[in-house]
Amino acid sequence: MYKIIYMGTPHYAKEILETLIDAEDMEVSLVFTQPDRPVGRKRVLTPPLVKVVAEAHGIEVLQPTRLREEGMKEAIMSANPDFIIVAAFGQILPKEILDIAPCINLHASLLPQYRGASPVQQSLLNGDATSGVTSMLMEEGLDTGDILDEIEFVIPKDMRLHALMQQLTEDACVLTLNTIRNFETMVAQKQNENQATLCKKIKKSDGEIDFEEARYIYNKYRAFEGWPGIFVSNGTKCDGMILKETQSQNKAMEILSFEGESIVVGCTKGALSIASLQPASKKPMSAKAYCIGRGLKVGDSLF
Repeated sequence: MYKIIYMGTPHYAKEILETLIDAEDMEVSLVFTQPDRPVGRKRVLTPPLVKVVAEAHGIEVLQPTRLREEGMKEAIMSANPDFIIVAAFGQILPKEILDIAPCINLHASLLPQYRGASPVQQSLLNGDATSGVTSMLMEEGLDTGDILDEIEFVIPKDMRLHALMQQLTEDACVLTLNTIRNFETMVAQKQNENQATLCKKIKKSDGEIDFEEARYIYNKYRAFEGWPGIFVSNGTKCDGMILKETQSQNKAMEILSFEGESIVVGCTKGALSIASLQPASKKPMSAKAYCIGRGLKVGDSLF
């Protein structure tokens, strides 16, 4: 029986925790997650998904703002874990905790590519052919530890964030169990620093588009599904997007044609089909209805 302390916060981490709980040879005795946060317009104090799952299974949960807080190290040591498993926890582990037991992180990229906060979005933004999940031994740096194992996934060209995240989550669950069970025979590999890249936290402003390059805009649409979405400078959101082609030269935002309820819009390079538009503070509508309501026709500028 492997004794596990688990650290994680969002849906990705919740799924891995459930996998560990369900495994007959794993015993999760203590869970760390981020503090409850206000959510939505009404700012309702909401627990992380990892906390909800842990408490449903009677597992003790700690929610420190920093792992250096008084009592955290002692709580971990008293649990005497075989492994500390970490997935999207949101804090870097201090050396005093890293030294207690092997700390294994499940990172949603093929390290050393995309260290940091938004690896899945960055992979889609760059139009990568593949993504994956890496299990690594943690050290004091940000996702810089030795690689234990990985699972690679070929990304379909029209796959968006939620579907890719679900695939990587499922792969991470498999990889977690494999890494723990085969840890003693694994040979950790140093990361190649020459190939390392870093990705930043996504901001709402990253979702703004300018209709310059169709392929890049479409990759933004794939990467920013849900939040922040993609929108033009006046706040109108665009949805139901298809990459029509990438080579033509057009006036940016020119309406090229209507296709059913969708419209084809020109970019400086390439063209996109858009099914739905949502002006700021209004409900979404079909792109055709948006144009009819504003008297827009082929050849006009959409915005």
